[in-house]
Amino acid sequence: MRYVRYVGCIVLILIMFTGCKEKETLPEDVFDRYIGLWQQGQYETMYEMVSETVKEAVSVEAFAARYRSIYEGIGMSNINVAGLPQAGEPASEDGLSEKTFDYRLKMDTSAGPIDVEGAMRMARDRETDEWKVDWKPSLLFPSMKEGDKVTVRTLQASRGEIYDRSGNGLAVNGSIEVIGIVPGKLGGAGEKTIAELAKRLEVPESFIRDKLAASWVKDNVFVPIVNATGERAHLDFSDLQGVTKRDKSARIYPYGEAAVHLTGYIRQATAEDMEKHKDKNLETDDVIGKAGLEQIYDDRLRGKDGVQISIVAADGMARETLAKVEPLNGEDIRLTIDAALQESMYRSMDGDAGTGTAIHPGTGEILALVSSPAYDPNLFIHGLSEEKWNSWNEDPKKPLLNRFTKLFAPGSVFKPITASIGLQLGVSSVDEVKTIEGLRWAKDGSWGSYYVKRVRDVTVEDLTDAIVNSDNIYMAQEALEMGAENFSREAEKFGFGVPLPIDYPFPEASLSNKGITDEILLADSSYGQGEVQMSPLHLALSYTPFINEGELIAPVLELEEGKELRREPKGERVLAPDTADAIHHMLLAVVDNPKGTGHGAYIPGRKIAGKTGTAELKRTKEESGQENGWFVVYDAEGFNLLMAVMIEDVRDRGGSGYVVRKTAPVVKDYVKKRQ
Repeated sequence: MRYVRYVGCIVLILIMFTGCKEKETLPEDVFDRYIGLWQQGQYETMYEMVSETVKEAVSVEAFAARYRSIYEGIGMSNINVAGLPQAGEPASEDGLSEKTFDYRLKMDTSAGPIDVEGAMRMARDRETDEWKVDWKPSLLFPSMKEGDKVTVRTLQASRGEIYDRSGNGLAVNGSIEVIGIVPGKLGGAGEKTIAELAKRLEVPESFIRDKLAASWVKDNVFVPIVNATGERAHLDFSDLQGVTKRDKSARIYPYGEAAVHLTGYIRQATAEDMEKHKDKNLETDDVIGKAGLEQIYDDRLRGKDGVQISIVAADGMARETLAKVEPLNGEDIRLTIDAALQESMYRSMDGDAGTGTAIHPGTGEILALVSSPAYDPNLFIHGLSEEKWNSWNEDPKKPLLNRFTKLFAPGSVFKPITASIGLQLGVSSVDEVKTIEGLRWAKDGSWGSYYVKRVRDVTVEDLTDAIVNSDNIYMAQEALEMGAENFSREAEKFGFGVPLPIDYPFPEASLSNKGITDEILLADSSYGQGEVQMSPLHLALSYTPFINEGELIAPVLELEEGKELRREPKGERVLAPDTADAIHHMLLAVVDNPKGTGHGAYIPGRKIAGKTGTAELKRTKEESGQENGWFVVYDAEGFNLLMAVMIEDVRDRGGSGYVVRKTAPVVKDYVKKRQ
């Protein structure tokens, strides 16, 4: 019995050992586990499954880093690795020492999806009898070989261009010359060449050395030093070995200072830009609009860069394109602007601090938006020195200030609005005569020491005389008669307190800060002083009812694709046609009448209408403040041009007459070209 019991124990132990022995691992299992780890990004664990030969050549750190750097570089996501149905074909005759498994690799990348098929070779390790992955670069991507690299190249989208109404470029893509060095061609005289080049360019030698010391510099690569602009463009470097000039693509602003406050400019994106505009996915080599239309239309102009992911052989030749997204070029934008008129208006100011706008009064198309003085936007592209930047900032005329988007007191050019309201309400009539004596007037003693002052002492005037002579007292009396509520209600119809319906941001014009609450403010408002504030564009638009049978025309800055240059105007009636016509004839008299304040713009045989004005900026009646001169003028025959121009500080220069003398030649030239 005892013997039988021992035999049973031995049998049980044998059975236990036999049952505990691991089942031999199949190559299919190794393959499935490997691609599962691959899909999960478990590269260190994958390394444990590769052959000893691979491990001797590559460390686990290098193995994992290669996967991560490539996949991160291409923006990989949603990776999927799956065996194909025909997987398991033998790689050796007996199929016992080697096997090959087919698989499909899919992933999303920054250049779109990648979908490729590959083969994984498995080999049985002779010492351990385990199945191992015979790893090769083709297990990164099937077409890769030893020494190959995966490259990601940005395919640059062209920035859209900005054109005027006739197709003239306002902001276009061009090229500039760059002075640079090819280090490998400097030869033995490198130090001497650098010293001489620094002398000619008027830069420190260290400036050039720092450029040459950049990490990306190679012997055969052109290293840009400075842009060949100004006097540098005419320098000869043919005697300096290794120094040469090459073209570089660049943004060009053909009208320079004349249109810069309209177009704006671009600059290379800064860290602040990248943080502020995260939605744009900016990179250090990207440019961004920094002012004007370049900034306003940046998203449309920018386009979208493409991306190409390729496998490149050790000799630099492309082996395969894995994925590619073509660049989407930016949108070209065509404006209503007349570039020739824009430049003519700017040049006419001759450096004076001022602003102006021109529109087509029948359609609302904006023909010019000018701010003077200005700055050259091309210097931001060609190379802006610290001295030049400081000079712009320190200039008392403020060339960096965009004046056409600012609000100003309009002065007497506001009077036609007041006159039209009086006629519209029936408070006054064209032939109503007011007997006004003296240069000063106050309603009564309740005004204290306050008074309204006129420029000319005319004893008897009708409304036309008041406009021709620009009489403040007549307008003040008319406004008091209609009352603050009626005056404000009707004046606001001319676009006060509402934004201009165009993409370019303009501040809202205002009649008053907190309502016209007293008679003195009402009187001052009637002739464009007090708290009345308008931009030159809004002022020009406020004259369109006098030309369009009482309709206030909305502004248009961009021409729509496929439409005629002149579209049907979008307007709102603010005056009765007969009221508008009456004001129109008064404005004709301002220029036609030899005594009119705008007679300097008179063109024999041509109907020109307009109104002058001087706005005085001061805190009290007693002090002498800065005077800004205004002139609003339009072609009353062709009805294709209306300009509003303001020049600062015209005291002792002829007041608004100075503005007329500056503006009249522009009007005459424009009209003459269209006769």
